[in-house]
Amino acid sequence: MQQGNDRERMLGGLAAGIGLALLARELLRRRSMIDLAGKVVLITGGSRGLGLALAEEVVREGALPVICARSASDLEAARQRLLAQGAADVLAIPTDVREREQVEHLINATVRHFGQIDVVINNAGTIMVGPLESQTLADFEDTMATMFWGTVYPSLTALPYMRRQGGGRIVNITSIGGKVSVPHLLSYSSAKFAAVGFSEGLRAEVAKDGIEVTTVVPGLMRTGSHINAIFKGQHEQEYTWFGLGASTPGLTVSADYAAREIVAALKRGDAEVTIGLPAQLAAGFHGLFPGLTSEIMTLVNRLLPASNGDTQRYLGRDSRTPITESFLTTFGQRAAEHYQPEEPNDRVLRESPRVVP
Repeated sequence: MQQGNDRERMLGGLAAGIGLALLARELLRRRSMIDLAGKVVLITGGSRGLGLALAEEVVREGALPVICARSASDLEAARQRLLAQGAADVLAIPTDVREREQVEHLINATVRHFGQIDVVINNAGTIMVGPLESQTLADFEDTMATMFWGTVYPSLTALPYMRRQGGGRIVNITSIGGKVSVPHLLSYSSAKFAAVGFSEGLRAEVAKDGIEVTTVVPGLMRTGSHINAIFKGQHEQEYTWFGLGASTPGLTVSADYAAREIVAALKRGDAEVTIGLPAQLAAGFHGLFPGLTSEIMTLVNRLLPASNGDTQRYLGRDSRTPITESFLTTFGQRAAEHYQPEEPNDRVLRESPRVVP
């Protein structure tokens, strides 16, 4: 009898402790919650894909968006689109986030125009798909320049302004590829792992200044980005498996859903948010069974297209097959129509080894 009572008291105490912990977390969330109305929100890579979806979402919240990308024409189209959706003002500045001086100009111009910078969303990215044998050192340098340094430069440049303002928010869009390294995405995963490490450490360092840093870990999203991704090796086969994965409901989430989840996490000041059930399961499984995850990825690699020695870069839109144009990718095609420019600067992309989408 005594043992039963002790067990009940222990379970009751545990339940009470869990309840108090959940209550404390909710109170902290509410205390950290911000209203985006009137806030200046900078989004890198904001002219297409997830960046454009995020810009549309912050406009709905009443924020003043600043968008940057390399293409001036894409930016102007996005600016007009956001103004038509009710944005009070939109600042669009052509910027290559791999170049520190350009990023410094972007941040300084934002503060000159609006007088403040409240939120930085580091979203600019590139996708490079292909077997290791098709990857060059330049490929690794490009992905690191865009997704690591392209996260570091805006963050560190904005920090002094945020400190003077007494606070701010930084959101770093990483990837499930920054938690689980996937075959044929090695340069991409390497850069995303680096971005995750930077983002997590940055949060710990700047919390004392009233600055919240959120690490976003999306799984596959239907943003249409696969048509502007870069494919190497047997590029048509690589594009086929990637395009199917980026288009299948259940495996993917829509861009607008991802944008809503990210903006909600930004407003709460969450440390990390993982978007999509498949990504949540993958991250959890890898955390519990890293060795088994590695073995599974070894098996996956054997199912992917073999290397043919070709190191040339091909856009997804130039790698289409009957499968990728079939009903199997309907949702991905719709996302591309909505979130991707119709005529990107393909010639420059193909000719320059330093240019990424």
